[in-house]
Amino acid sequence: MSEQDATALVLFSGGQDSTTCLAWALDRFARVETIGFSYGQRHAIELDCRARLREGLVKVRADWAGKLGCEHTLDIPTLAAISETALTRDVAIEMGADGLPNTFVPGRNLVFLTFAAALAYRRGIRHIVGGMCETDYSGYPDCRDETIKALQAALSLGMARPLELHTPLMWLTKAATWQLAHDLGGRDLVDLIRDQSHTCYLGERGARHDWGHGCGRCPACELRAHGWHAYVGGGS
Repeated sequence: MSEQDATALVLFSGGQDSTTCLAWALDRFARVETIGFSYGQRHAIELDCRARLREGLVKVRADWAGKLGCEHTLDIPTLAAISETALTRDVAIEMGADGLPNTFVPGRNLVFLTFAAALAYRRGIRHIVGGMCETDYSGYPDCRDETIKALQAALSLGMARPLELHTPLMWLTKAATWQLAHDLGGRDLVDLIRDQSHTCYLGERGARHDWGHGCGRCPACELRAHGWHAYVGGGS
């Protein structure tokens, strides 16, 4: 297997989904690098969680220690500067007139994947892994499978190099995402994700709930909590 096919670059925010995707990649590729983005998000505390998660992951499974490679962080404040959203402004979370929640940052995943592809090109990496999901999500159009497939084609054409965008969570519920973590790394991985990852849109670590830290009121916390209770209850 070539080095290009043996290496993956994971979009790693420090949240539940991206940490599960990182474990998924470590289970499948010989070498894995991570990339995170600082774009003026209210919940920038998620970026601070990444170091503890990376340290914890290599302790979950001995074979992962030798696979986890470089961490990259890109600063793209322009995304916040051109966005009027509840993820980049101190405003209440609500539904917009267009039917989308105002937590939707237009073009965010398109920008993230394009920057990731540019870095992957330089690093000689073909496989890019993201936590986009169309099953349990907030209605973001750039999380749809159709969007990711179209972008994969555009990036491969535009860089004259075949790139493969992997979205292992695309058709999973949040409960199934917790289960995938358990399948990959057992209770140790589930506990690591629950205690050290960050999902809350408001950036609150605060009190620890049974599903982890967060305000417990925002859509991200509610979705994570619902998935956790379904997972521990054996539901889907």
